[in-house]
Amino acid sequence: MSNSMECDVVVVGSGAAGLTTAVTARKRGLNVVVLEKEPVFGGTTALSGGVLWIPLSKYGRQQNPQDSVQAVREYMMHETGAYFDEAAVQAFIENGPKMVEFFERETAVEFMPTLYPDYHPDQVCGADIGRSILAKPYDIRGLGKDMERLKLPLKTITFMGMMFNSSNADLKHFFRVTKSLTSFFYVAKRLATHVKELALYRRGINVTSGNALAARLAKSALDLQIPILTNAPARQVLMADGRAVGVVAVIDGVETRVLAKQAVVLAAGGFPHDVKRIAQAYPHVRRGHAHLSPTPAGNTGDGVSMAEQVGGSMEIRLQQAAAWMPVSKVDFGSGETGVFPHLLDRYKPGVIGVLANGRRFVNESLSYHDVGAAMIAACEGMQETAMWLICDKTALTKYGLGYVKPAPMPIGRFLRNGYLLEGRTLAELANKAGIDPTTLEHTVREYNQTAVQGVDAQFGRGTTSFNRYLADPDQRPNPCVAPIEKGPFYAVKVVMGDLGTFDGVRTSVVGEVLRSDGSAIAGLYAVGNDRASVMGGNYPGAGITHGPNMTFGYVTANHIADCVAKEAA
Repeated sequence: MSNSMECDVVVVGSGAAGLTTAVTARKRGLNVVVLEKEPVFGGTTALSGGVLWIPLSKYGRQQNPQDSVQAVREYMMHETGAYFDEAAVQAFIENGPKMVEFFERETAVEFMPTLYPDYHPDQVCGADIGRSILAKPYDIRGLGKDMERLKLPLKTITFMGMMFNSSNADLKHFFRVTKSLTSFFYVAKRLATHVKELALYRRGINVTSGNALAARLAKSALDLQIPILTNAPARQVLMADGRAVGVVAVIDGVETRVLAKQAVVLAAGGFPHDVKRIAQAYPHVRRGHAHLSPTPAGNTGDGVSMAEQVGGSMEIRLQQAAAWMPVSKVDFGSGETGVFPHLLDRYKPGVIGVLANGRRFVNESLSYHDVGAAMIAACEGMQETAMWLICDKTALTKYGLGYVKPAPMPIGRFLRNGYLLEGRTLAELANKAGIDPTTLEHTVREYNQTAVQGVDAQFGRGTTSFNRYLADPDQRPNPCVAPIEKGPFYAVKVVMGDLGTFDGVRTSVVGEVLRSDGSAIAGLYAVGNDRASVMGGNYPGAGITHGPNMTFGYVTANHIADCVAKEAA
């Protein structure tokens, strides 16, 4: 049995890029249908931090009035190197602020400034503030009955399902709950509210970060009567006379032809769970080493494959094919496991990362992508791509380690299931972890010699505003550096993961899918992680996925609408 339906534009995928495209196109007068493979909408966005790197937005101009188009261009040129695409960069710089203004004026999407520095603020035209913004928290009861279809946040970065703000302002209260009466009452109120929400709605309703961004975009789409069809995987692009005219999808278990009079837009989240493709693209996977991605399991490269099937060009060309994220595997019990992204612990004083040989290999307070790239390179020729985060009792009590929460939360179950390793001495800890004990003792001894003065002589931790941003401001003189000296000592094993892929379908600036000869496939577009990243495999600042993805979704939708208007004139 086969059904059919018609629209002007069909969008495959319900993350930020897809919904941005859908909402913009609908606002321009086009009828849009969104198809989502999973039973819930929000894609990778719903699991993310919800930050957008949008230089020169109204928020950035208030925070950093000295910033300029030329400075942003120079920074991006430096960061992208040989992959600098002048036309795409110019389109991003020009349209990013316009996209923000459009969505705040026309939809339920709202943003707020952050204090994030660029990830490389000490490099050419890097900024200490003003280029990253964040989706405002959202009460998902605004989604009505569709609240149940919003993807839940990543379990490993919530506390009993409660979310923290990506700016880390409220998280600091949780770290200080036993030290500050203000923080104690803040945490008590947050927990009481969350318990009430669980009792009434079986989930937290006051969402933050990427969950808030996904919810706000979905609310905007649903308010515009855009159908977001879940459990509706697209299988192939329909072509007629060399033009994309729709897709074949399975909707409610029935094969359905979704005919699109104007455009098919692929926004299926890239290929982080396409086993064959990541084996080509990821150096450590080519070696046979482990990789754990916290992205949705449904991101299996469907959009990329559908583009290729009709002649679209996709090649693995970037040295860093994904946004790397060091992760650890969490055992929840009863056979359930999760992936914990190490977003915060690496910055804290008294925490270092070592390889199996017992040596440090990087400034642990660099961005997750930079630490990941260094880890992949350092582990070439080793049996696995892995590091161990090491700390002492003092640091564990203050900050926790990985999925292990700081005091007063108990650590016993993590010791029993092997997630957290403990040793009375560094040598004992090393033997349990499979680390060279003699070298580990030497590494810590060498580190401690200057750490007592707040100096990291080997890698210079704490020397940039970004290093310090996620550290401990109460640690003086360096918020990133403290000695490791009070046993017992602890370790968590960290392997390689990703936040999504950077390589993708080759497109024009406006998102037209291109063939290998550079010609465009009429009617077919790619946005989000299905499209090759404008950042060229680097990670210049917080939100360099959502910022460009939403900007180019906005650009693509306006291009489609402009073409329709031109044909009608």
